[in-house]
Amino acid sequence: MNRRPVTLLIAALGGEGGGVLTGWIVNAARSAGLPVQATSIPGVPQRTGATTYYVEVWPESRAALGGREPVLALSPAAGEVDIMLASELLEASRAIQSGLVTPDRTTLIASTHRIHTTGEKMAMGDGRFDSAQLIAAARERAANCRLDDLAAVAKRAAAPLGSVMLGALAGSGKLSIDASHFRDAIRAGAKAVEANLRGFEAGLETEEVATAKQVDKQRAALEAWIAGSFPAEVHETLGHAVTRLTDYQDAGYAGKFLDRLTPFAGGDPDLLGLVARHLAVRMSYEDIFRVAQAKIRPARMARILVETGAGEGDVVAVTEFFKPCFAEIRDVLPKRLAGWLNGRTGLRSWARPMELRTTTVWGHARLRLLAWLRRYRRGSWRYAAEQARIECWLDMIARAATIDAVLAREIAECARLIKGYGDTHRRGTQNYDLIELALIAPALDGEIDPPTAAARIAEARDAALADPDGAALAEELAAPTGRVAE
Repeated sequence: MNRRPVTLLIAALGGEGGGVLTGWIVNAARSAGLPVQATSIPGVPQRTGATTYYVEVWPESRAALGGREPVLALSPAAGEVDIMLASELLEASRAIQSGLVTPDRTTLIASTHRIHTTGEKMAMGDGRFDSAQLIAAARERAANCRLDDLAAVAKRAAAPLGSVMLGALAGSGKLSIDASHFRDAIRAGAKAVEANLRGFEAGLETEEVATAKQVDKQRAALEAWIAGSFPAEVHETLGHAVTRLTDYQDAGYAGKFLDRLTPFAGGDPDLLGLVARHLAVRMSYEDIFRVAQAKIRPARMARILVETGAGEGDVVAVTEFFKPCFAEIRDVLPKRLAGWLNGRTGLRSWARPMELRTTTVWGHARLRLLAWLRRYRRGSWRYAAEQARIECWLDMIARAATIDAVLAREIAECARLIKGYGDTHRRGTQNYDLIELALIAPALDGEIDPPTAAARIAEARDAALADPDGAALAEELAAPTGRVAE
């Protein structure tokens, strides 16, 4: 789980209401039950200094912390800002120049309008700085760049700019705070409530539209990649896989899937389709993040209501039963922390049964937080382990394809053994490793002739699937392997 706060820096001009915007964010976080701290560094209104506000929000609720208080910083540090809000384009550029916007971490939400500096106005000719250069720098330096003329949006809505920026922040989904909490914060302020709510909704709509356009653009790029690089026989399979992996992680992860398939694109279409199906499943392995994501889907609740026969007005309570063990907790932790924890042998038998009422606000919020944390999956212990195993599996299939097509397909099918999580995943992985050691590796080294190896791998795989505990597989592997030397 993420053990650090979400950091947010706001840059605004004097008199633009940056302090009010910060107050709304703080009050929304408190309404959501999240620890939060904010500080400000005042500037002056004539553009000779920056007016900045810094907020840190802890992503776990106070109830989950059990009375502990997180330590939150008072000022931003270069390279450690998650979200940068800028009320004007030059303010965003100043943050970039200061190293507060970084391509590995920062989401930049900025208005593209300009309020020109005194120096620009004093120039004898056209002293305006080229906005295109500023926008290009923003797109280059931010991990995720959301740019729009928010001042124009505010003008159309007859609302303050700060409320539009709040809506854009809420729509980005970068803070695990529901939009209702932001609306409540505006109402609690009791000042120009109607105008501020109009601005919030306008900013929210702008951000949602921008997000949808970005998703559509990414999807179109992936579809073009499929159409231009892979045979028509697998287009439907690849389309489904890309949808699955984008939902599981993001479009970049779906691109990694297509990149891994590229070496197989010019070969046997049947092998390509088989590898694609299994690769999509292996890359969307089940972990705590995935389980949480699945349990909060609206379609699941709709199905539960149908299955229970609930009528209109009926109250349905859903209780989820969990039993996270040592391995499942370790798997989602950062690699360094997980490695340290792995050495604590006394914890390996730890397991904690849990019941969670997901039809309550608190229960649902906890699962939403876990699902949101999947954005940090790439830094986890299990992600590194799974990616290494996937690369090894793909390499063996590629090597086998140069020897015998049937052998390559049987090795690809062995991915069926690796599924689920917890004990199911552990047993399947152990059985896969036994087959790799006893049959696949010798076959690739030429110690077993390809037809015999393909048949033996299929028999061993079927035995493992029929008896996951491994007794049938052990009996199958005990038979003579048919090695060339025998």
